[in-house]
Amino acid sequence: EENDVYFSSFFFKIMGLFGNSKKKEEENDVYFSAIDGLKKLYKSKIKPVEELYKFESFFSNTLSDADFDANPQVLLLGQYSVGKTSFIRYLIEQDFPGAHVGPEPTTDRFMAVMYGAKERVIPGNALAVQEDKPFRGLQQFGTNFLQRLECSQCPSPVLEKVTFVDSPGVLSGEKQRLDRGYDFTRVIEWFARKSDMIILLFDAHKLDISDEFKRAITALKPHDEKIRVVLNKADSVGTQQLMRVYGALMWSLGKVTQTPEVKRVYISSFRDEEFKNESNKELFEQERNDLLKELRGLPRNSAMRKINELVKRTRQVKVHALLIGHIKSLMPSMFGKQSKQQWILDHLKDIFRDVQREHQLPFGDFPNIERFKASIQDFDFSKFPKLDLKAIEAMDGVIGRDIPHLMNQFPSEREDEAVARGEEKGVDGGNPFMTMSSQENTTVEWIVTVQDKAKYRTHFLSCNPVNGKVAGAAAKNVLMKSKLDFPTLGRIWALSDIDGDGFLDLDEFCVAMHLCYEGMKGRMPPDTLPDALIPPSKKDVVAPKKQEETVVSAPVKQIREEPEEEDPFA
Repeated sequence: EENDVYFSSFFFKIMGLFGNSKKKEEENDVYFSAIDGLKKLYKSKIKPVEELYKFESFFSNTLSDADFDANPQVLLLGQYSVGKTSFIRYLIEQDFPGAHVGPEPTTDRFMAVMYGAKERVIPGNALAVQEDKPFRGLQQFGTNFLQRLECSQCPSPVLEKVTFVDSPGVLSGEKQRLDRGYDFTRVIEWFARKSDMIILLFDAHKLDISDEFKRAITALKPHDEKIRVVLNKADSVGTQQLMRVYGALMWSLGKVTQTPEVKRVYISSFRDEEFKNESNKELFEQERNDLLKELRGLPRNSAMRKINELVKRTRQVKVHALLIGHIKSLMPSMFGKQSKQQWILDHLKDIFRDVQREHQLPFGDFPNIERFKASIQDFDFSKFPKLDLKAIEAMDGVIGRDIPHLMNQFPSEREDEAVARGEEKGVDGGNPFMTMSSQENTTVEWIVTVQDKAKYRTHFLSCNPVNGKVAGAAAKNVLMKSKLDFPTLGRIWALSDIDGDGFLDLDEFCVAMHLCYEGMKGRMPPDTLPDALIPPSKKDVVAPKKQEETVVSAPVKQIREEPEEEDPFA
């Protein structure tokens, strides 16, 4: 019972990435601001090209606001009775509407488990037309599938941060001959594209991979980086047998994936019960904790995944537009249209190569030729639009300029590392993006806000950092815009170079910018750096020596009595 309470509180703690503190709210604002920026980019520069060149008829539906705003999504896949539904119930700490657990196939449909103020079940046909849900694209699979789709809503705090998709048990043996009434593999592909993590669950007593399961895993290959493997119910076998089970699972997976890389397998038991095999209790707890830590990172990774997916989609749309425009240019204006159209279909491979050479595009951005041919053959090529070079240039600007600008708004990975160190050291509550090196500092937050850091990062990048750091000569022009005198700026540099290496990394540069703004308001630099100005990444540097190096004092000269209204750094 104590273990259940511990893991329950631990999961709520790690999932609370966007809590109620001021810092967390600021972080939340940055992420949502970036997502809003993505939506504007898509609607203004990418979606018009998709509609012009009928991208939806060849690939996927146009994106809606719900696709950008959706919570991180976790897809669970496995044969029947491996514990998929129990896994979700364990994490959200409650039953959810429509959940059934049993030894035989009990989940006969895809079920999206989402947050809702009240418990209810939304049928698939109604779910697929709701504009505030990211499932409108499922309409392409028809009524037979939609009758086997549901959304289960319940007021679990965990579901405010993540959505789980429970899938039907993969068929094995004679059951594989049954017709589901829809293309199971294509549906899995659709959910995989939308998911941030894909968990393949195996039972310690059920390691065989059926033909249907093999096809599903093969379809997941383009999303290999999202896949995690869980050997569930591992406490039901002894230590020696567990070693054999693990080896057999890795051998089976290797035959299916046909890749040299070994997949990460989490060995534990996810259910609200004590471990049956106490001899491996420590191993099971550590494995379970590792998986929960990965789930904690989903909110940040989800935002980055949406950026990544939009970049991939933009490249696809660009190639598609170039192909359609090139095909249009090959069509005659008057006679012989049908024969020319057939010639184009017969020589698609050569056309792909011509477009690739002309525009210097990687072959990896091109669609599958056979699928493209099957989609294009029913169109009248003469009615295709001509190539719009301005639209292509706009999409190049999205990839080369707009997306990098949005990514600069995100907190650096160093802050995430600080969080991880804080958890390992047992730091509770407070700001999850800071690591305190001593107990007395656990209540001190970094005075540089997330918004300020995003602004300072732009100036930092303008200094052309090398290996993540800028030298004094590079930072001089930026810092001198404050119009503070040289002795004051020298004092600011000495305070900001916390590790004393003669360079400033991003966090140290933020300290320098903050001190410059303070100096412009008439507040001169302190003799030593206060705790509130020490970045989380530098706590371990400062703690041992506690700023033993003294800052060379110099006469402080204030250049002006009143700070200017205009920001000199703007």
